[in-house]
Amino acid sequence: MPTQRIVRVSLELPTSAVCVAGVETLVDIYGSVPEGTEMFEVYGTPGVDVYISPSTDRDRERADTRRWRFNTGLDIIVVMNSPSNDLNDSHVQISYHSSEEPLPLAYAVLYLTCVDIALDCDLNCEGRWNGGFMDKRQWVWGPNGYGAILLVNCDRDDPSCENQDGGDQQVRCLQDLEDMSLMVLRTQGPAALFDDHKLVLHMSSPDAKRAQVFHLCGPEDSCEAYRHVLGQHKVSYVVPRFPGGEERFFVEGLSFPDTGFTGLISFHVTLLDDSSQDFPESPIFTDTVVFRVAPWIMTPSTLPPLEVYVCSVKNNMCFVNAVAELARRAGCKLTICPQTENRNDRWIQDEMELGYVQAPHKTFPVVFDSPRNGELQDFPYKRILGPDFGYVTREPQDMCVSGLDSFGNLEVSPPVVVDGKEYPLGRILIGGNLPGSFGRRVTQVVRNFLHAQRVQPPVELFVDWLVVGHVDEFLSFVPAPDGKGFRLLLASPDACLKLFQEKQKRGHGRAQLLEGVAGQKLVKPVSITQILSNENLISYNKFVQGCIDWNREVLKRELGLCDSDIIDIPQLFKTEQRKALALFPDLVNMLVLGKHLGIPKPFGPIINGRCCLEEKVRSLLEPLGLHCTFIDDFTPYHMLHGEVHCGTNVRRKPFPFKWWNMVP
Repeated sequence: MPTQRIVRVSLELPTSAVCVAGVETLVDIYGSVPEGTEMFEVYGTPGVDVYISPSTDRDRERADTRRWRFNTGLDIIVVMNSPSNDLNDSHVQISYHSSEEPLPLAYAVLYLTCVDIALDCDLNCEGRWNGGFMDKRQWVWGPNGYGAILLVNCDRDDPSCENQDGGDQQVRCLQDLEDMSLMVLRTQGPAALFDDHKLVLHMSSPDAKRAQVFHLCGPEDSCEAYRHVLGQHKVSYVVPRFPGGEERFFVEGLSFPDTGFTGLISFHVTLLDDSSQDFPESPIFTDTVVFRVAPWIMTPSTLPPLEVYVCSVKNNMCFVNAVAELARRAGCKLTICPQTENRNDRWIQDEMELGYVQAPHKTFPVVFDSPRNGELQDFPYKRILGPDFGYVTREPQDMCVSGLDSFGNLEVSPPVVVDGKEYPLGRILIGGNLPGSFGRRVTQVVRNFLHAQRVQPPVELFVDWLVVGHVDEFLSFVPAPDGKGFRLLLASPDACLKLFQEKQKRGHGRAQLLEGVAGQKLVKPVSITQILSNENLISYNKFVQGCIDWNREVLKRELGLCDSDIIDIPQLFKTEQRKALALFPDLVNMLVLGKHLGIPKPFGPIINGRCCLEEKVRSLLEPLGLHCTFIDDFTPYHMLHGEVHCGTNVRRKPFPFKWWNMVP
């Protein structure tokens, strides 16, 4: 334990000092020494432990074991472990001796008043506050780590309020307190001590922009009893005198980790000596606690679904009904955004990403609103933000966004292990361009935010070869009962061409792709033979396969996957403006609701009365215990360069793993 304070004693008059229970006080006896001093003795009254500590590596000894040779290399350390009942009710006496005199040359007396001061919180992540920890100034990751956690209070528990809960300096409803972390100030000692001493709770100016504190100053069932004392423009607060016991403070985060903010916030309580009218206050002791702001966490498609979102627009009633039936089978709630709110913007996957925040005492979902700002831009804030449902967004200052800033380009893997390194919450996947190129990338503020959360380190994939440019156009994850607990599905032109070649060899070359698409006069069916004889199409799909293979190797390396963890899903692409679009509905762009999959209906060649693409996908996925439902999204989605996944969104159960137990 480090020495906290130095007290100098005098031969002329007794000295008085305040010490804090359990905290070492260093007593300097060398400033006033009788002439001829060769030895000294130190004694403390009951309850005062006095030690002599040499400046060498030798262990300290109790001071009352013997007389000590006077040596400036010795430190005298005083510790009291129990608070005083009265002022100056304990003391330490130092006697100075000479070998030539039988009696002490002089005495120095130090009167002590002990007070117990502690700022405590939930350091062990157990959902309750606790004290007595050795180093509250540190925050340590991992299963054996410790440290308190703050939630960003980004929901809106009072529906009558326009702002998020952290947007003002009031507690508007008692439910709001559930999103805050408890911090307790304990004080024991003589009440008279605070006639000329005071306690100040304080934080730094940067931290005051990232968290705020409310002090309970009345009946706990009254919102008015919670006084805003720290945060925003308040960096210090003199705690009113109280007769000992506990003072409760409620702390809320205001900002997620981001550029320039690691997520750590410190609070301090300092005991000040205010006894002199001629001199400024002087600090005696400071106790500090450190909180970490809980990160925003994404949920992969392999986690159990809770709620499905879909937009109702003028031409997608059949699609909405199909999604509703799939949600019913999966036991999910269904939320339909009506056309009056979506204004015919159907791309609800692109508008937002649903994740959550978690502390030991509370977990709630948080929607991350993308900077795409289409006609759906008001939906996350106006309809999703509410009691126990938070909201966060990141907008670039220059408003320069691309299609890659839509959140179909934001996915997360299931938990993985890579070269012995565990990622128990998976890794975020975002699409960009090739290293060193000048193509499209996700805007910097979004990338900074995702990296700053730390618990799901992002991997950037190559998507700039696609017209839309989203990772969900060529990959998805589905649950599996074996292996790593999931499979990565990758779109594969090679697998599709191989399938068509097999069908052609068996005499089915005249079977047609896109035959039977209802209501689409512009769609011209094409036979297997025509596809396989189209050299430009074959050549272009070899290029596309190369782009996907590049990503395949990145995913294998960054997620620790092997080929047996990957399933190639047949898919062909066509070129438009020198970039790729799915030739038929993109099979990997699916809705995953547990074991129930909503897959775009591919309208593949009909052979023996069945779609050969559907049959191939079933043969790949149904052995995993998955149920494939093929949804017709051709007119309302595929013709507009999107599919089932693009037109839906899912809120899922949080990970059972607690993020603070990982080591980033």
